[in-house]
Formats: sequence, structure tokens, C-alpha cells
Amino acid sequence: MNDSKLMNRAANNIRILAASMVEKAKSGHPGGAMGGADFINVLYSEFLVYDPENPLWEGRDRFFLDPGHMSAMLYSTLALTGKFTLEELQQFRQWGSPTPGHPEVNVMRGIENTSGPLGQGHTFAVGAAIAAKFLKARFGKCMNQTIYAYISDGGVQEEISQGAGRVAGALGLDNLIMFYDSNDIQLSTETKDVTIEDTAKKYEAWGWKVISINGNEIDSIRTAIKEAQAEHERPTLIVGKTIMGKGALKADGSSFEADCATHGSPLGGDAYINTIKHLGGNPETPFAIFPEVADLYARRKSELKEIIAERKAAKDQWSSSNPEQAAKMEYFFSGKAPMIDWSAVQQKPDSATRGASATVLGVLASQVENMIVASADLSNSDKTDGFLKKTHSFKRGDFSGAFFQAGVSELTMACICIGMSLHGGVIPACGTFFVFSDYMKPAVRMAALMQQPVKFIWTHDAFRVGEDGPTHEPVEQEAQIRLMEKLKNHEGHNSMLVLRPADGEETTAAWRLAMENVSTPTALILSRQNITNLPAENDYSQVAKGAYIVAGSDAEPDVILVATGSEVSTLVAGAELLRKDGLKVRIVSAPSEGLFRTQSAAYQESVLPKGAKVFGLTAGLPVNLLGLVGTSGKIWGLESFGFSAPYKVLDEKLGFTPDNVYKQVKEMV
Repeated sequence: MNDSKLMNRAANNIRILAASMVEKAKSGHPGGAMGGADFINVLYSEFLVYDPENPLWEGRDRFFLDPGHMSAMLYSTLALTGKFTLEELQQFRQWGSPTPGHPEVNVMRGIENTSGPLGQGHTFAVGAAIAAKFLKARFGKCMNQTIYAYISDGGVQEEISQGAGRVAGALGLDNLIMFYDSNDIQLSTETKDVTIEDTAKKYEAWGWKVISINGNEIDSIRTAIKEAQAEHERPTLIVGKTIMGKGALKADGSSFEADCATHGSPLGGDAYINTIKHLGGNPETPFAIFPEVADLYARRKSELKEIIAERKAAKDQWSSSNPEQAAKMEYFFSGKAPMIDWSAVQQKPDSATRGASATVLGVLASQVENMIVASADLSNSDKTDGFLKKTHSFKRGDFSGAFFQAGVSELTMACICIGMSLHGGVIPACGTFFVFSDYMKPAVRMAALMQQPVKFIWTHDAFRVGEDGPTHEPVEQEAQIRLMEKLKNHEGHNSMLVLRPADGEETTAAWRLAMENVSTPTALILSRQNITNLPAENDYSQVAKGAYIVAGSDAEPDVILVATGSEVSTLVAGAELLRKDGLKVRIVSAPSEGLFRTQSAAYQESVLPKGAKVFGLTAGLPVNLLGLVGTSGKIWGLESFGFSAPYKVLDEKLGFTPDNVYKQVKEMV
């Protein structure tokens, strides 16, 4: 047990570093970091178990920061552990610095998640806790880690916190401990002006254990964490009443604590100088680690080495007794694509691609032991039940299955799946209707930014949802998600793989690409209605090129017809009408323009030659195909919201028929 005086000194060291980082950068958020310093210091110096020599150790505890604006607190603490240098802290928020304004996932540096959009970070933690439970059900005490999360007033207010709290409570995630930094101050107001709810009672109603403490008092923090660790039925929320800007003084020497001004701006001038002095630092050399604090963290490093040695000895003994399981766990955490016998997938002809996806999922459920599939209360409609039928859903106390029923909460579900991926060892996928991808865009963006290979399964892909009407008919959604194919990640690659298959066989090929993609998220956009298969001799291996010439196309074509998804079969039927008039027609299926644009220029030219007459058909906005058709071609799409009617009626009314393909092409040639 460390001396309270020393622990307070260490917390003040974090406060000094955090305030100084913001001051030097001339931007940032010092107040929250200063208020939360006590908790994070206790956690890292006495409780968090990780391997100082191997940050990737799969059995480590994990810390998920939700309020990314408190990055200076995390960087400062990690500097005490040796993960960042003082010089790197001084480059806070600068070009090329490893200390950006909001933390970006870097496990080697001790950062488990990118954070910034409030509410998502702690929801990632819920996903990580589920992944840990799933793996513990298979590998026992080797996966006995604790998931810690840190949330702020803003994170509690974000609607996603309701989904995260509900799920964690319902599943009894006793391996999840979350600290709520309740300081009553927000960026522009006090919390009492925007919320009067009893947060503790809310979490209790969700089935959480709740402990309320003084969040700046060392012994209270320590006792609360021990009590939370001893809980074996429920997740724990530690409500810590903290002081925004703890220890801060104004230019005149009066208190600068609990002031909105410290939330999102440097302390500034004499206020900064007074604060550093008050906390025991030197304003002339504020970027320093006190010798006694360095000793504290050095002792913790030694303790961790002993703890890790014991854990690894136990694992080695388990591995000797369970060599197959040990090899399996190593493979799960390798990040490699799973080995799959794709010949086991036997598709029914002329099926809906959501049904074809169910067929694939049934095979994956049997062959990919570390895959987890989720659905937002739509498993029997988005056809993720193809997977569910081969396993069973997670229940409180039972994670032997591999299906997560998320309830009606698309954003929560997506973030939880991202958290599973961040934890490692599992392959998450989640499904819902494509129109509800609107609820998921913030999570999709974060998955792309963090390069997490979550599989997003979106069905009911177009206006052919029909009778459900415009609220359920995606029109603009494909254009939105296709932008992610054009956006590059920091590795210079397409930030996302987006696939809209044309029939059941293309769906199998699309799923293969999704499972082989271990570096970015993948979107699978699938039909509700049945689709006529492409010509029998079609070479579906070409789906891997993003766009390809469909079998039966004519050499030296007069016109090229291009589409994605179910519209390709409409082009095939329309081409037969055009050929009766003596036209030579090429049909191109383009499930992924982003993937197509990564092919050689020669291949792209062979499929869509420059100067060719090109007609595109899309059930979404015409812009979906603009990059393929070009400005000199012609696109038939939908430029309004949909309508309520049977889908075949809508096809007729909206011009998605072979006859209209014939008419439109004849007009352009």
C-alpha cells in the first residue's frame, strides 16, 4: 500500500504535466485531466495488470478512455510508465507527434482505443468485456482480465450510454469496472443546467453495482476498485465526485477550480504559473517527473514483472495440458484470416442475397470458432439467424454461444462489435437494415479510423423494401457509405471495403473478401427480394477485382451497361432486348468501385475503356455510379425518397425494368 502523501504527489505530477501540455500547445482541455488524475494514478500504480515488456499480451487488463479530450491525463500517466517521453508530451497536438489532441489507438504505447466522440469509448469497453467473457468460456483463467473504462458527464449524457449500460447490465459483465468522473462542469455550462437525473439509480436499474465516492480521495478510490474487483455478478460503476481543474489557481491566486473556463482552454499566463507552483512544480521546467514518483512507477513495474511471471507460468502449465487449445488461442490472437472451406457453401439459385448471406453464415458458424455475430433485434429478417441457428445467444453467466442479441440499438451494437475487435481474439460481425446504417455512421467512421475489421451486414438494400414505405427504404445510404471507399486511412488504403453483390454466388465471393479483409471494416449490402442469377458460366472469382465483365457479354461492344447488386440482373434482361436490335452489349458488375480502383490501370481500361458509351443503373442516387459511368455516360437512378407499394410495382413505376433499360440505352446510342 503506497503512502497517501506519495500518491497525492504523483497525481499532482500528472496534473502539472497535463496542464503544461495544454499550455505549450495553446489548446486543449486541462480541467478534466486535473480532476481525474487521482483515479488514473491509483489505477496505473496499483491495480492495472499489463506486461511492461509485451504490450500485446492477450491476458492484460485493458483501459478504455471515453472522454478523449482528457488525452493529456492519459499521456502524462503513460509517460510515468515509460510509454511516452517528456519530449513527446511537449509536442502535444503538433504535426507528426504521437500525442495528438485525442488519443489514437496504439497498443504498443498503451492506448487501447481511439476516443473523441463521447459515449463510444466506454461502449468499446463493453464490447471488450464481452469478448473477454467469450474467450474465457473457451480458455478459462488465461482470459481472466478486467476491463476498465473511464467516462465523463458528457459520455453519460450521450444517448449511446443507455445502450451500453443496458447491455452490460443485462449480460452481467462483472469483468467491467467503469469510473464516472462526475465533476458537474461541462464545456459551456454546469451539468445541473442540462440534467437532473440520478445517474447512480439509472445504472442500478440496469443491473449495475454502483459505488459512490470522493473521486479525488486516494483511499476511497482504492477501496472502490477492490470492492468492484470482488463483484462476481454485475458490472460496477464507480461514481467519483471530482473537482474540475483540481489544484488550479487564477492569476490573482484565488481558486480556479470547478470553473467552466478550465474545461476547454489553457489556464494561461499567471494562472498557469500560480497553478504549477501550487501543485509543487517549477513553472520554468514543468515537464519533469518527480524522483519519488519515478520510484513509485518503477516499483510498480517490478511488481508487474512478478505478476506477469506468475500468470505466464500458469498459462504455460495450462498449455502443456491443453496443447490444442493453446494453439487455437494463439491463432485467434494472430489477426490472420481464418481458414475456410468455401466449397462447403452451396447457394440456392435465384435467391435474395440476404438469404445467400445466411447460407454463408451457417458455414462460418461451423468453421470459424472465434466469430461473433450480432443483430439489432432483426436476426430473422437480416438473416443473421443463419449463424444463430448453429449456435446460441449470449446470456448472463453463459458465453459459450457466439451470437449477441443487441436489442434495438444499432449504434450501441456497432460500437460493441468494434470493442470486441479492439480486444482481439474474435471476429465480430453485426447486422441490421441498411436504412438504419444512419444510426451507425459514427461507429463506422471510428472502425475505419482505427482500422478494425468489423463486418457490417446491411440488408433490405433499396426501395424494394416496398410496402414498408420511405422510412425503411434506403436511397441515399449507399452513396454515403461508398464515400468510405474513397476516403483513405492513415496507411494510405481505402478506409473501408464496400460490397453490394449481384446474386447469391457473388454474395459468397463477397463474404470471402470480407473474411480475408483483416485490415479495414467491410460492408455487405444485401437484397430483401430474390434476384435472378447471372449467366451460368459467370466467373465469380473476378468479384475480387471490384468490377468485372459478366459472362455472355459481347466483344467490341457498342454500349457498356454497369450496375451493382440486384440491378445487374435487370441489365442482363435489358441486354437481351438490345441485342434483338443488333446492338453489341457488355455488362459489368461492380460490387465495389473502391476495390476496382485499386486494380491496375490496364485492367480498369479493359473493363471500362475510356471513351466508351456507358449506361448505369442504380436503385440509389445516380452519384453511386458516377465514378464508373463518367460525365459523358448516362445513369438511371432514384433521386427522391421511396414510396409504399409492392416492390414489383415500384420497379415498374420507377423505371427499374428491362424495358426501361432498353429505352434509355436506345436514346443514348
